[in-house]
Amino acid sequence: IAEARLSGPPSVMNGSQLNDLPDDSEVLRPYISALRQRARSQLHPAGTLDFSDAFLIRFLRARDFDVELALKRWRRDSPEISGCLSPRSVLGLLNNSYHAVLPQRDHAGSRVLLYRIGQWNPKDWSAFQVFRVSLMTSEIICTETETQQRGLKVIFDLAGWSLGHALQFNPSLAKKISSVLQDSFPLKVRGIHLLNEPRFFRPVFAMLRPFLPEKIKQRIHMHGADYCNTLSDFFSPSVLPPEYGGEGPALEDACQEWTNQLLQSERLLNQIADHPTGDIAINPGSFVSA
Repeated sequence: IAEARLSGPPSVMNGSQLNDLPDDSEVLRPYISALRQRARSQLHPAGTLDFSDAFLIRFLRARDFDVELALKRWRRDSPEISGCLSPRSVLGLLNNSYHAVLPQRDHAGSRVLLYRIGQWNPKDWSAFQVFRVSLMTSEIICTETETQQRGLKVIFDLAGWSLGHALQFNPSLAKKISSVLQDSFPLKVRGIHLLNEPRFFRPVFAMLRPFLPEKIKQRIHMHGADYCNTLSDFFSPSVLPPEYGGEGPALEDACQEWTNQLLQSERLLNQIADHPTGDIAINPGSFVSA
């Protein structure tokens, strides 16, 4: 029975079709049960944790319901990155309009995340702290069924990239970040868009590239300084802020709105950091702190 579940129930549906099913579909039950069984036996042999359906299904969607691959996507071996998920620990960075999740999804239903590297002062914030912002955001949006199904796209504005930023990176850090993205990030990255990339960013990118999955490499787009002419090929004007040639909400407003969302979710994020294997109940009320 276990072997049948690992290869999937007797269904003609592929991973993409399974992704489109609602969370409570009976077709998904064998996959959830199989992942729970494997997680308990391999990650926690004592079986003391009760992995919730909501927690497990996000990992299954990220790997098109391949149980073996989903089992690998647990946060581990990098506590310096994932050990603290408190938005207040990086509030100065967030208040500097470093990051936003844009209010409107793109034409494919993907969430669109924006990072402004020039707003990160490497003298004040380490690369580990900066990357935690991505983990916090991922924990919030991966509870959304549509995001689990349609994934996300990321825009990195590299204007302001400096030697100080470059010196934060080394092969060890690159490998750890890549490992978290590949093994623990329960969402599909549908596209990465780099804007204003300077020449001296290339050595860092060359360091990161070998650790990236082939699919991710194929989804990286470099737009340069003339990004307004090419970014519109991927995102409609209603999605992008005016600062990036769009007609959506102003960038500062989008950053502040998402900072507020993270702060409202602080209690949930702290629970997740304390219980990274999902033995907490997640419901809409969890996003509001007491």
